[in-house]
Amino acid sequence: MPPDSLPAKNGNAPAVALAGAEKTESPPLAAPEAARLVSLDAFRGFIMFWIIGGEAIADGLQALTRNPLTTALVYELRHSPWQGLRFYDCIWPSFMLMVGISIPFSLAKRSLTQTSRQLRWHALQRTAVLFLLGSVRESVFLSSPYLIELSSALQPIAIAYLVAFLLARTSAKVQALVAALILAGYALLLAFVPAPGIAAGTYALNHNLVNAVDVALLREHWMRWPYAPEGWGTILSTLPTVSTTLLGLLIGEALRSGRTVRAKLRFLGGAALVCLVAGYAISPVVPIVMKMWTASYGLVSAGWACLMFLVFYVIVDVWGYRKWTFPLVIIGSNAVFIYMLTSVLPVYHLVGIFTEGIAAALGPGGPLFSATCVLVAEWLLLFWMYRRKLFLRA
Repeated sequence: MPPDSLPAKNGNAPAVALAGAEKTESPPLAAPEAARLVSLDAFRGFIMFWIIGGEAIADGLQALTRNPLTTALVYELRHSPWQGLRFYDCIWPSFMLMVGISIPFSLAKRSLTQTSRQLRWHALQRTAVLFLLGSVRESVFLSSPYLIELSSALQPIAIAYLVAFLLARTSAKVQALVAALILAGYALLLAFVPAPGIAAGTYALNHNLVNAVDVALLREHWMRWPYAPEGWGTILSTLPTVSTTLLGLLIGEALRSGRTVRAKLRFLGGAALVCLVAGYAISPVVPIVMKMWTASYGLVSAGWACLMFLVFYVIVDVWGYRKWTFPLVIIGSNAVFIYMLTSVLPVYHLVGIFTEGIAAALGPGGPLFSATCVLVAEWLLLFWMYRRKLFLRA
């Protein structure tokens, strides 16, 4: 059950999609001993909710009634212009973390019926599909074929997933060491390697090593974009995303282990605390910049992602309160499908054909009504698929 989704770099949506449709058993909603983490599906659904409709609903609420609460919510559902961290900046890292967490569970299940060679072949297939789906999304966005994805995080997910899969059979120490070396190496690269006309250690918008490499290698592609890429890194900034996925791999292995529940919670909480303290400690020197995925951003965002998942894990899998997660599980179980659907089809326009008249009559409440209708339509489609045990995976 590796990558089921991920967020878009341009803030429009997340990423990952399908190689084919397969009929499987519905993810369990009650069995404590279930191999599949219900909390992971619920957490994935929670993150996807904001991407496929939650953000638009927040905008609708603000249009209906502007107050400190709606203003703060909308603020958190926008990417930081450059330095800083908001909730929306943690969506992409949350997906990278979930990709890693899912790998040990997926491998344990597949190992019962597949050989090592079959597992490797399956992982390579998934990597290729994810990478090409990123190409499809970019091609649709540009209305012409293009291989390299700039508009979402599908291809970084593909790369990080493959690395995590290859390291899944190594020791936890090796995995942690590789994660630390990648992040530290990337930090040192930005700190000590200059670019033409750019001093080493520069973190300014569109004036840094990450941007310089992208401009040098992808200039022609960027010129085809309908708007400027707003500082998003693509080539170099893919490297540190692997570290967050490897952290997820460590967490997934810990959750599958025979440790006590208390030990598992300590591991999750400790990982979050270490990441947050380390990230904020180095942020005065290495600023928190999502679009460059700086080391401080990688650590802090991973820490917050861990904390969010910890809350879901405690409530859902430790305390056993699962019924309330059903709406989220519906979304999380087919996150791949709904992401690609909203990426390649004008869902708002299609739903608007039937709702725009009512929305216009509602005045300030119109945007909220329209956003709610879109989300309900998407959820009902996902519910229909869930009831028929149809899950689309990469």
